[in-house]
Amino acid sequence: MSADIVNLRQARKHQKRAAKEKQAEENRRLFGRSKAEKTATQFEATRLRKAVEGAEREPTSHKHEDQE
Repeated sequence: MSADIVNLRQARKHQKRAAKEKQAEENRRLFGRSKAEKTATQFEATRLRKAVEGAEREPTSHKHEDQE
């Protein structure tokens, strides 16, 4: 039985490429959203913020003088 001959330089390059691909896959999972998805998320956050601000009993800009 003879062992396969391995070129160490090529093996290191292959290993490095595999590590980069793994990192790229992780980045795609974490940051890979389309512009439409980002815009929709931003729109939803703005809508919710306005709904909460509109439901306040007293606007935050009109604080009572006695409470300061």
